[in-house]
Amino acid sequence: MIKIGVIGTGKWGINHLRIYKQLEREKLCELVGLADLDENKKSIADEHKIKYFKNYKDMLAEVDAVSVVVPTDMHYSIVKECLNSNKHVLVEKPITLDSKQAKELVQIAKEKKLVLSVGYLFRFNPAVIELKRLLKSGETGKIQYITARYTHSSKPPRKDSGVIFNLGIHLIDILNFTLEERPKRVYCKKTTYLNNIHEDCANILLDYGNFYADLEVSCCHPLKKRDMWVIAAKEKVYIDFLEQIMIRYPLEITEKLVLAEKEKNIEIRKNEPLKAQLTHFIDCAQNYKEQNQDIKEEIKKIINIGEEEYYTTKICELAIESAKIRTDLELR
Repeated sequence: MIKIGVIGTGKWGINHLRIYKQLEREKLCELVGLADLDENKKSIADEHKIKYFKNYKDMLAEVDAVSVVVPTDMHYSIVKECLNSNKHVLVEKPITLDSKQAKELVQIAKEKKLVLSVGYLFRFNPAVIELKRLLKSGETGKIQYITARYTHSSKPPRKDSGVIFNLGIHLIDILNFTLEERPKRVYCKKTTYLNNIHEDCANILLDYGNFYADLEVSCCHPLKKRDMWVIAAKEKVYIDFLEQIMIRYPLEITEKLVLAEKEKNIEIRKNEPLKAQLTHFIDCAQNYKEQNQDIKEEIKKIINIGEEEYYTTKICELAIESAKIRTDLELR
């Protein structure tokens, strides 16, 4: 049974602890401990009946895998230490704020045959999985354009990054995952109303050559939205990621006429994406522990190991740079 530790016990780290405790009761893993510099967090360890470590390095000798749930600017150093200690890692998104660092971490994981998974929760959202299936089937016809929103009203962006890396990266990853292709060029406009350090609103335009995707990300919007429209030749598809619903609008527009059918509400079996994600991480780590073999290609795709993670980070970097110099940039 895989022994798990959690590094960082902020709001999201507590969610990881909660889910791992559930999975422990289901006999899928053993939750060993939590590590946090704040000694007051020992009470959380006591509550879960696990060990508390002030220094995460002291915990590594007692676990097979870790969830890294700390501020983004600490990801690189902690993930690198964990990988070099031969531990499987699930790190919350983004993996780093630097694409070169992301590439280095991926390379270490590959060389050591370790699982390196990034916390893109929406990959485990059943509406996203259904969208991937639908687009791959070709039922929608040729994509014309995509629009998506990740908005809410909240406190100013985090101290280490703005909404592009914190919110926009989710939409970028959903597109990477469902389209299985990368944009050719990136253009972005951003604003910094709340402070002069990081952006609090941005519109990112991704040019795929034959179609484009327009992404709106904001922490200044009155509505909490996580949704997407895929406008294609034969169907227009709406996905609400929060509610985990999909509505298909069969609507084919030609030069002479419009062919339309009644919209279809697609039945989707809802889940708790974080539980699905952590269960999958445990399965992958267990596979390595017991068989010491390469993960199958379909598993690689869903857990973000490989050069794809470099490109996700790179697209965010280009968006920030594009907004700065006010021109579109090529993704290489």
